Amino acid sequence: MYIATLALAVIGCQKDEEVNRIPAIEFISISETMVVSFENSVTIRFSYTDENGDLGFADPDATSLRIKDARLSDYDWYHIPPMTPDNQELNISGNYTVELNPLFILGNSEQETTKFDLQIKDREGNWSNTINSPTVTIVESM
Repeated sequence: MYIATLALAVIGCQKDEEVNRIPAIEFISISETMVVSFENSVTIRFSYTDENGDLGFADPDATSLRIKDARLSDYDWYHIPPMTPDNQELNISGNYTVELNPLFILGNSEQETTKFDLQIKDREGNWSNTINSPTVTIVESM
């Protein structure tokens, strides 16, 4: 009896599982893998999971999604609105879709290829893992 009581006391005193504060994303799809320069936009869809739900910002000028075109050295930044009501701390998951501006050829060729790296940041400043898109071909005309 004493051992059973001791075992229950130990189990009851264990800490709740620690919340993973780092958001995670996973690539789902891309709308186009071949686009005409300056004409077609590309839409990327990914899933997200965040155990404390602090993704997105109420301030529309605050950016938390960065996307890097492999042909460029800098990121393009995008706003993500808050994913939880009243910034509550909730375990959330879902899908998010972002539409990129129409792509264009940077050089003098009639065709270029690129890929995109995506990453999100939560309100605590934690960066998710990076996901990569498939190759996108940009052509002068079809």
